[in-house]
Amino acid sequence: MCLFLFFSTFCNGAFGPVLPEIARSRELADWQLGVVAGAFGFARMAGAMPAGLLAGRRLATSFTLAPGVMVLGLLVLGTGGPFPVLVLGRALMGLAHTLGMVSGLTAVLEDDRGAGAAVRLNTYEFSGMFGILGGLTLVGLLPKTWDWNVSLLAASSPVLLGAAVVPLLRRHLPGPPPSRPHAAAAASDSEHSSTARTPAVVWMMLGVGMLFAFCWSSVSQFLIPLRGTREFGLDRAGISRLLAMAQVVDLVALIPVGQLADRLGRSRVLGAVALALGLGTLGTGLGSFPLFVLGCVGFGLGLAGWMLPLGVIREHAGREGLAWRTGLYRAGVDAAVFLGPVVSGLLGARAAGWFVAAVGLAACLAGARLLWRPLAVAR
Repeated sequence: MCLFLFFSTFCNGAFGPVLPEIARSRELADWQLGVVAGAFGFARMAGAMPAGLLAGRRLATSFTLAPGVMVLGLLVLGTGGPFPVLVLGRALMGLAHTLGMVSGLTAVLEDDRGAGAAVRLNTYEFSGMFGILGGLTLVGLLPKTWDWNVSLLAASSPVLLGAAVVPLLRRHLPGPPPSRPHAAAAASDSEHSSTARTPAVVWMMLGVGMLFAFCWSSVSQFLIPLRGTREFGLDRAGISRLLAMAQVVDLVALIPVGQLADRLGRSRVLGAVALALGLGTLGTGLGSFPLFVLGCVGFGLGLAGWMLPLGVIREHAGREGLAWRTGLYRAGVDAAVFLGPVVSGLLGARAAGWFVAAVGLAACLAGARLLWRPLAVAR
């Protein structure tokens, strides 16, 4: 699964550095650019709950569909067509990503017991972040004379290797659950009972996850590319280096953060990384160039805790309805992924810095709350 996710996320990393070139080549306004970037999150949000239900019943099918839909989205986006075509391509990519991600998280969380549980979850996240770093690096190394769509397709081509991993992956996945009489009604009752028993901490973690997603999408998919280009004069390679630096910090911190979470408790460590994420987001939103760069470092450190809210949910909610809860969580998080660049685009690049700073401040407050009063693990 880690190998599958690694190959599948190259396209996520390759998109950010070419965003300013998309704006110039298609003469897009900031709000249109925000919609193109946000379509990825909108499709993830819309597809999260169906993906969760599919993963709960046909896990192998969900993994199989993901790379095919991703390739289709890349080909549509790679045409370099008018604004609606670009939005459609990004939306297909978002749908593919949520199919693969929800399926993988469901499989990992099914066995979230004993020592090293947080490390296993962060190792899965590590593979995805490593793939994003690969996409950032590859698109930054390609010739600057290449058009943005050619560079995007070339840097995203490892998704084909992800598709080649699927047959091997399917052999290790459990088969579909046995059919039962009135299965549809039973499934419906199960989903309603899952929502009825949802502890308050699940909604709290959903809010924290949405703050993480707001920071990630606003900063990496809008603010760093546009502010870096317009205010600091960076080219595609410069934007790639900044984003890659954040990814490297994330990768270095992921496994240690998981180990600390297993030893000290997930909620306490989540508070620390949320505080780091908030401070980093403040730096990228309002800081001068040195603070802008330091903000990328704090941003990357904070993202090392991206999986911790799901781990807290698993601790408090158990296995029953796990795929559904994972889909619910991803729906909320992906709503924030969608709204981050869209709101930033509607505000314009300058005002977006203040919006991002406000989100970063909220992340700081959430982190301080979790550090001051960590959540007790439900037994």
